[in-house]
Amino acid sequence: MPDQSIPEARTPDTVPGETEAASSQGLSRRRLLGTAGATGLVLGTAGAAVGYAAAPSEATAPLTSLGTDRAMFHGKHQPGITEGLQARGHLIAFDLAAGAGRKEAAALLRRWSETARRLMAGEPSAHGDTDVARDAGPSSLTVTFGFGHSFFARTGLEKQRPVALDPLPEFSSDHLDKNRSNGDLWVQIGANDALVAFHALRAIQKDAGQAARVRWQMNGFNRSPGATAHPMTARNLMGQIDGTRNPKPSEPDFDQRIFVPEKGEPAWMANGSYAVVRRIRMLLDDWEKLSVKAQEDVIGRRKSDGAALSGGTETTAMDLEKTDAKGNLVVPINAHARITRPDQNGGAAMLRRPFSFHDGVDADGVPDAGLLFICWQADPLRGFVPVQRKLDRGDALSPFIRHESSGLFAVPGGAAQGAYVGQKLLEG
Repeated sequence: MPDQSIPEARTPDTVPGETEAASSQGLSRRRLLGTAGATGLVLGTAGAAVGYAAAPSEATAPLTSLGTDRAMFHGKHQPGITEGLQARGHLIAFDLAAGAGRKEAAALLRRWSETARRLMAGEPSAHGDTDVARDAGPSSLTVTFGFGHSFFARTGLEKQRPVALDPLPEFSSDHLDKNRSNGDLWVQIGANDALVAFHALRAIQKDAGQAARVRWQMNGFNRSPGATAHPMTARNLMGQIDGTRNPKPSEPDFDQRIFVPEKGEPAWMANGSYAVVRRIRMLLDDWEKLSVKAQEDVIGRRKSDGAALSGGTETTAMDLEKTDAKGNLVVPINAHARITRPDQNGGAAMLRRPFSFHDGVDADGVPDAGLLFICWQADPLRGFVPVQRKLDRGDALSPFIRHESSGLFAVPGGAAQGAYVGQKLLEG
């Protein structure tokens, strides 16, 4: 779990217009996000400034800002990458059905893209909407699509498969379940309302129809927006502040490190990114037996506020050479935060955007809980791989975690108006 801060969200260039009108019974998903002039702008947790029209019915109150927050489907990049962490998430991988090929995949991505566009705008899906989220707004919903290594052989597109999508190397900390790893297609769903996220999950599953079947699904969560007195870096299930050194969109080299360039190879991946997805089990019973001091030495940061053990605040640069009165390094040589620093890994950087998970207990009563690790980078061989190799050689955190599933997916750039995700690949 490389030690890197929650990204600054990017603000869309335009404010969405008014959606389909609701009935006179009250404000629904069909009349949401009207002109900003009606009530002013609401700045959401994802940084997207949107407004909503007040209902003419005196009996209906407007939705809260949490419900009105909206991410854009169309754009240079797909949604769900640079937005802030969401309270609820679903990760789901599909395999194309037997006999399904390029034609069926194109039709599926066209359906999925239209469904994502509608749901992210606070509208119902086009066919057979379940009404699960009828009364809610978009709630920062994002739906993101990617292609796995196996997708290209299934569709006869091997020549278009990126070199960066070559399988990840094996790591000593891996205990991978092949049935919960990889997949032809990958979908990431996130929202700040659990019902909105579930609604999108069901719509995506139903849209798959006979073209694809679910390979695996994982469900995650984060702290809800507004749960703390002020915005702060999230904590993981070990109680540690997690994400302090994440690259930020405001940094001049952010796009270079996270996104494939406009004229990159292959051409269909322009403005896209590569997602590494790992289900990392936290051995919480063992971890919680450690004293707070021992936990801090493992991580290299104070548990209370995330500051480096060398002093300062959470954002103060870590002093790797600082020693105590006995001459010992204040930040231990094998501390997780030391090992994962970009300047200790040839500048390797990735944008982490994880969810925590808890799937009950196993037969021995041990919590099945941990981190759905998701990281984004322009090239995983320069982002995730070198950092994970170094962690493999002596990370103090390794005895307390176990990597149980893994996937690598090529996530193309965003869809233009009237287009669908992956169209340049599937129709190129």
